[in-house]
Amino acid sequence: MLTAAPKWLIERPIAHRALHDLKQGRAENSIGAFKAAIRADYAIECDLQISATGEPVVFHDSNLLRMTGETGNVCDFTPDELNKFKLAKTDDGINTLQKHLEKMAGRVPVILELKGLHGRHKDLVEGTAAALRNYDGQVAVMSFRPEICQHFATLLPDIPRGLTAKGDATHHETHARHMIDFDLQFISYDVNALPHPTTTWLQQERIPIITWTVKTPKQVELTRNWADQMTFEGFDPDTLPQPDVNLDEFGISVF
Repeated sequence: MLTAAPKWLIERPIAHRALHDLKQGRAENSIGAFKAAIRADYAIECDLQISATGEPVVFHDSNLLRMTGETGNVCDFTPDELNKFKLAKTDDGINTLQKHLEKMAGRVPVILELKGLHGRHKDLVEGTAAALRNYDGQVAVMSFRPEICQHFATLLPDIPRGLTAKGDATHHETHARHMIDFDLQFISYDVNALPHPTTTWLQQERIPIITWTVKTPKQVELTRNWADQMTFEGFDPDTLPQPDVNLDEFGISVF
């Protein structure tokens, strides 16, 4: 039998890689983007990669090139070395999960996506659990790799765990098996695949459904019709009209 994640997970829109906007000097997954999300009272989704010391850092890609212009893999550098690399030419460097949690101080929920790295899953899970062990805020973890969440459950079983997923209807059996076998409590699904047999089934089971990544009026409508909450980017969800208003006519308010 499936167990649902707590309701706080879907109470507020979730800022994808925090509330980033390069026009305002805020890079994705940066301390500045976290602060902006906190000011706007949005939940935060962010990504975790493993550093050379085993301490998780808040960063999406496995390599440095796209966000810093530097060469090399994140896992080959220490947190101190990574902090010297500036994100998208802003003032923020790459920071540890611990540093981000200290800045958040439990003021908004955070959903952590653990990125799998072959041979380092154990280190990433244990490093994340160590950072969260004394954290009092609302936090959940998720991954495309359900075995990562399964390992995490052995360390901090009270923290909600979810599956990040995508794919057409042919993937339903695999997704359903993962949700049941790995005791996952919510799902974060590719909005462009909705409606989907997996999310329809989970709605019937009252399991929270989050979409990613919502950027357009059509994707907002898909979320409203087939899910519980959005992971958004590039607009302010609090400015959106009620569901009976045509979003294409209204337009999306960008930052």
